[in-house]
Amino acid sequence: MKIRRILATAVAVAVTTPAVALSVTPAFADTKPDTKPDTRPAAQTPAKPTVEELEKALAEAEKAYDAAVLAERSANDAVEAAVSDTAPLTVAAKAARKAAEEAAAAKTNADKAVTDAQTALDALTEEATEAERTAAEKALADAKTAAATAATTATTAEAEAEAADELADDARVAAFKALAKAQNATKEALAAVTAAEAALERAKKEEEENPGGGDGCLDEPGLTTVVKGLPSKVTAGTATTFSVRVTNGTDKHLDQVITYAGVHATDKSGAKDIAKYLKLTWSTAASPKWQAVDDDHYIDDAIGALKPGEKADVRLRLDVDAKTPAGQGLTFIAGDYLNEDGTCGLTPDAAVNEFDIEAAAGKPSPKPTPKPSTSTTAPAAGNGVTPQGSGTSVPATTTSTLAATGSSDATTQLALASGAAVALGAGAMFLVRRRKSGADA
Repeated sequence: MKIRRILATAVAVAVTTPAVALSVTPAFADTKPDTKPDTRPAAQTPAKPTVEELEKALAEAEKAYDAAVLAERSANDAVEAAVSDTAPLTVAAKAARKAAEEAAAAKTNADKAVTDAQTALDALTEEATEAERTAAEKALADAKTAAATAATTATTAEAEAEAADELADDARVAAFKALAKAQNATKEALAAVTAAEAALERAKKEEEENPGGGDGCLDEPGLTTVVKGLPSKVTAGTATTFSVRVTNGTDKHLDQVITYAGVHATDKSGAKDIAKYLKLTWSTAASPKWQAVDDDHYIDDAIGALKPGEKADVRLRLDVDAKTPAGQGLTFIAGDYLNEDGTCGLTPDAAVNEFDIEAAAGKPSPKPTPKPSTSTTAPAAGNGVTPQGSGTSVPATTTSTLAATGSSDATTQLALASGAAVALGAGAMFLVRRRKSGADA
């Protein structure tokens, strides 16, 4: 499997669209572009699990499901036991309630005894003997003592009965909660089995369709590309030779290293794509004959394997057609690798080089549009690209008055400014990659 970057169309859209937008929205001409660099770390794709790993995961999921089913059955049995009349806490609660009822009845009888003793004492006449009065008073005192004891016993028994009822209720509630939790666990375990089965089925299907392939390609900062010898200015009708050094700065052997080489160009307005006039070819010491870069901007056979710390040089030639108009150009250079075990990776950033294009001798350049006196330089935007060298920036020349009135001159100058700035920013589109396998690589 190789990694292919969707570049040509994306860059063309990134460069031409802003100029069109400026031509229809001149009132926003003074808006400053966001030049804050993108400091987000490069995203990495985790390694994809193998069929064997997914089979193991499915077996573990099935084992967990079986355990969950058993746990649910146990929880259901616990609920039946908790609500049973013979449950220990239920039996204890019933006994405590019976004791509380008996204590309450004893208190009622004791209170009645106090009332009866008081009535008997009050019924004594003046003719009653001292012994009779003493006996009646003692009977009342004894009844009151017994009533107080009965009241304490009844209060204690009621509290114990309520506590026993609460324990029994709590046990039943806990049993139902445990059952609900077990039922949810069973559902989740079943869902995990279903997901594991689906993942395994997909993996087997992908393996059948793409045997030995993998799409877990990682950004590899240790794989670097450095451009040497590309001038800041080229002329139509000439060829320029430069080189790319690819270095394996990792601690691992890379089985196949592939170089990406793309070129983009616009005329001086920044709105017209003129990349069709530029052509890249390559050669190496082992393959000295110049060969065309493929349609996907890849050089597959230039390097081959690289050991840890090993370097390789690729010569590149940029042919500029004699019909090429004056403008600006960019080269995008990067590296990818593919190992025999299916692992792959790529340089996180592209090495971006800017250069000016001069028209062929004797061919007049397009007449420049008159510029207002106030001017600023268009900032070079860069997100996820590494500039290496630069050409001449196209100045942005506009005033707030022209921008506010929607003057066609202001629009033209804004288009000129956007050409260089957006072309540099287009390098960020390089990060949009797609993966192909087999014959599509």
